[in-house]
Amino acid sequence: MPTYQFEALDPTGQVIKDVVDAPTEDDAHTTIRQMGYFVTKLAVKRSDAHTTTATRRKKTLAIGGGGMKNLTTFTRQLSILQDAGLPILRSLQILEEQQKGGKLKNAIMDTCDYIEAGDTLSEAMAKCPGMFDRLYINMIKAGEAGGALEIILQRLAEFKERAMSLRRKVIGAMIYPVIVIIVAIGILAFIMVMIVPTFEEMFVEFELPLPPPTVLLIAISHAIFKLWFLFFLIPIGLVIFIILLRQFTYGRTGWDLFMLQIPVIGKLVEKNCMARTTRTLATLIASGVPILEALTICRDTAGNGMFEQLYSKVASGIREGEPLAVPLADNACATFHPMALFFWLFFGALTGLIIMIIPGDGMPTLGMMFSSIGCVMGALIYLLKMKRRIIDSLVVNMVDVGEETGELDTMLFKIADQYDEEVRTTTDGLMALIEPMMIMFLGGAVGFIVVSLFIPLISLMEKLSG
Repeated sequence: MPTYQFEALDPTGQVIKDVVDAPTEDDAHTTIRQMGYFVTKLAVKRSDAHTTTATRRKKTLAIGGGGMKNLTTFTRQLSILQDAGLPILRSLQILEEQQKGGKLKNAIMDTCDYIEAGDTLSEAMAKCPGMFDRLYINMIKAGEAGGALEIILQRLAEFKERAMSLRRKVIGAMIYPVIVIIVAIGILAFIMVMIVPTFEEMFVEFELPLPPPTVLLIAISHAIFKLWFLFFLIPIGLVIFIILLRQFTYGRTGWDLFMLQIPVIGKLVEKNCMARTTRTLATLIASGVPILEALTICRDTAGNGMFEQLYSKVASGIREGEPLAVPLADNACATFHPMALFFWLFFGALTGLIIMIIPGDGMPTLGMMFSSIGCVMGALIYLLKMKRRIIDSLVVNMVDVGEETGELDTMLFKIADQYDEEVRTTTDGLMALIEPMMIMFLGGAVGFIVVSLFIPLISLMEKLSG
């Protein structure tokens, strides 16, 4: 018969630590209740842990099954089981049996093994960092310390459900424009490769003098036919370059600042980061996590170099004895960053650089002109947006009021809710803006092709009629 170690509360609220012999965990739980205690922790004694572990099923092949959706569902189910009063180990075993094979199932099995060996839930989850992040572990630790694990799990489940809903909204909004852009590029590529060369043969056969638009169209057609691989290599190369650059703190901060300064898209990125980080901070503070640890977790989970830098400076200010609102206000505006200027210059000159590779007389000169204009415009845009606010004054004022009234977590939740709503509004506005922009782009491209082809055709018809 295995021996169970337990921690419980007696009727006066005192913590009781003892052992009890029972054939199963449920019997041990019943026995402790009959003793008049309320169980807070129950685990197999270390000497008996190997017996229980030995009977556990083998791990499955960890392919998938560890996404945000599965973890959110697991957290909600665990909070329900804990609210029903089941021991944590029994709750995990029930959820393990229901899980399909994958990373999450293996992580739950490992967590059960560690708990059986005497670890707390937070200690066990900390040994599975690939599945449970610092935010998750610290909130569980705070719930264990405060004796309110079921409440913390409910907050954690709500947090993850809101985060998943926001992420689904943003991703769903990007599907339509991406599909439209791919289809448009395919149609234009077909016209350039199949239709334009046919007209070119006809123009050469009749020895027609070609106007500049037609010459440019034919040059673009030749470039697409001969250098088609560059249309795949250039985007892939840019993505790899940005990914490598973001591996360094300086490069990541510059790129993320550049993204925050792009019209419309920058506002969406900013509001998304603010909603996520303020909700993370509010959830951690409400769960009893110390403010400095909460800010560190926010910094590590921000996903944006500028916000990582911001929360680092805010944490430094709090260590010096300042309230949260003061360093938040002092660092609300962005400063000059050479890498952000580099990205504005680079993408401003990119169109001209692409034109320079198109074969034809005058193309290098035309490309150089477009590159120069693009660089000047990029530099002007950056200088105009260089000192824009990353943190609105409303956020600083609400944080200040929250600190004065002792309701900081409530104020942060209100800020997160407001930014969630603004993300939805901005996303809907972006969707409404993208459709006419795509129509204008396609109309302009098709119009340019039609005009470039029909000007020589008119000359040809006049020549034949004459």
